[in-house]
Amino acid sequence: MLDRKDKDWWKRAVIYQIYPKSFQDSNGDGVGDLPGIISRLDYLQALGVDALWLCPVFASPQADNGYDISDYRAIDPMFGTMEDMRALIREADARGIGILLDLVLNHTSDRHRWFREALKGRDNPFHDYYIWRDGRPDMPPNGMKATFGGPAWTWVPELGQYYFHQFAPQQPDLNWENPAVRQELYAMIRAWMAEGVAGFRLDVIDQIGKDPDLQVTANGPRLMEFLRELNRETFGGANLVTVGEAWGADVARARRYSAPDGSIFSMVFQFEQMLLDQGDSKWEAKPMPLPVLKKSIARWQQGLHGCGWNSLFWNNHDLPRIVSRWGDDGEYRVQSAKALAVALHGLQGTPYIYQGEELGMTNAPYPAEDLRDIESRNAYRDLRAAGRTDAEAMAAIHRMGRDNARTPMQWSAGANAGFTAGTPWMRVNPNHVEINAEAALADLDSVFYTYRDLIALRKRYPVFVQGDFTLLCPDDGQVFAYVRRGAGQSLLAVANLSGRPAAFALPDEFAASRVLLATQGPPAGGLLRPWEAALYLTEQ
Repeated sequence: MLDRKDKDWWKRAVIYQIYPKSFQDSNGDGVGDLPGIISRLDYLQALGVDALWLCPVFASPQADNGYDISDYRAIDPMFGTMEDMRALIREADARGIGILLDLVLNHTSDRHRWFREALKGRDNPFHDYYIWRDGRPDMPPNGMKATFGGPAWTWVPELGQYYFHQFAPQQPDLNWENPAVRQELYAMIRAWMAEGVAGFRLDVIDQIGKDPDLQVTANGPRLMEFLRELNRETFGGANLVTVGEAWGADVARARRYSAPDGSIFSMVFQFEQMLLDQGDSKWEAKPMPLPVLKKSIARWQQGLHGCGWNSLFWNNHDLPRIVSRWGDDGEYRVQSAKALAVALHGLQGTPYIYQGEELGMTNAPYPAEDLRDIESRNAYRDLRAAGRTDAEAMAAIHRMGRDNARTPMQWSAGANAGFTAGTPWMRVNPNHVEINAEAALADLDSVFYTYRDLIALRKRYPVFVQGDFTLLCPDDGQVFAYVRRGAGQSLLAVANLSGRPAAFALPDEFAASRVLLATQGPPAGGLLRPWEAALYLTEQ
């Protein structure tokens, strides 16, 4: 068990992401909740994770599944009460698990008290909490498009103005140029720190310094100034884990965000690797040869070593399931899930496991009428309007849609996968009959136990935290292999990320090494089986 009072405890930690709406329902209303999470803490303790990142559980009308917050200081009744949150923090802490809250500081819900006041008039003190521009009903300030489709400006006839929203119209952007806005947010963060949380994930935080007149969203001119002030006024020096979501980050920016002096965040979520198989939009697929992925990972591993920190993830609530995306969700589902896990968890950084990833959960190709995500519904409309057939539009959504990650957690083969005794808010993936936690716990060769072992190894061997990174066979189209050296240890990670046998000669340095983990039994010399992976260790 990690002691979160230790400096930089999060470098040795593994964090588990929960999508509360889909994790565990305790009261039969079909929606996951905080008491449901509490009921599954023993499972998470058995897995070995050190902290839980909860997607937003604040009061929200749920236009964007909670990323449209109407009250930062209240728990949405669908998830429970503030007492339930305090019980979760307390019960998790008793098991050595911290709680990370998901803060959306870029925008609020249009139902937030601040925005309702802002609509009352230009002279209302809360009007300047948001971004407004004068205009005419038929002439927005500029042609900026919202991330979820449509224009980024919405007309309010009573005011004769447009307000800016990077996402849905129900998510007006906050005006970080207004010091009063910043102080309101800082006070809220300090209040949650006083409740005993272990840290925060900060949604699209690289967009708070936007300049919509110049059509600049990420990495705006005052971004770093705002981030330093945020750190100084809130969690700076508190030894919490903080991770900023930064879609626009490159290696140089990530060094600044995750500076070792702790002046900004512990780390950022960057998405370079997760964009490599996309064309002009996420709905456009393009080939991603393995060497391209490996070289991207190597650039980040080497670029942040000693001067920053990586977050490591294949999945989250915005991404499709990695086994379906880059693995094999058919014959080799178990093997590919294990291989991808080994390839990621041997890297330097803090690994994040998304709920069900430790079971090898897959995408769920639902029909259009079963889609729940606003982005996917809007994408279907836009793709059809652009001339795509129904089959083409749905194939793109099945490949990349966010609903894939948000299906209910698969606890058992029983009704509704053990997620709820009622009607689930979203359909359960039919393959829960085969893929579920109950079956995984009963099978010592399951994906679950590979994840459990990887978590334990990170705590036992300092090379996982301290080692540098050397990429092997960079041009190999099947094998991802690398060496980590540090703390008097050398670690070799090797994974065949293909469904065909692959040649791989063990480097001389590891001729007398120990096998720390092997996903398909003792490795055979010189040849990797389809989707086989292993970790080797030598010590000086």
